[in-house]
Amino acid sequence: MQNDKLTNSLSDRLLNFAANVMKLVSQLSKTYAGRHVSGQLFRSATSAGANYEETCGAESRADFVHKLQIVQKELKETRYWQLLIKKSELVKTSNLDQLTQEAGELAKIIAKSVVTAKKK
Repeated sequence: MQNDKLTNSLSDRLLNFAANVMKLVSQLSKTYAGRHVSGQLFRSATSAGANYEETCGAESRADFVHKLQIVQKELKETRYWQLLIKKSELVKTSNLDQLTQEAGELAKIIAKSVVTAKKK
């Protein structure tokens, strides 16, 4: 339902994003807080890309929109966990700000796609 070049580019960004979040998760401490946050962050970040791949096989426009909305929710959740990591100083890395920015940018792209898909 989307142009292939955009789809591949977004798929690649989501895949790279998830891989970079996985690297971040490996840096979190093994404390109760670190394990909890790392699990939540890991699930939401990897889920965004997996759910996006599912949108490519959507059975209808409504299904496409619904799946995109799930991707958007997962990206927003991911961003929340990243902000919590920064706020609580669970890890100190310059990469965290870049990852948080990327989560926000990806969420905005998906939000725009939802709006566009709903209009058609």
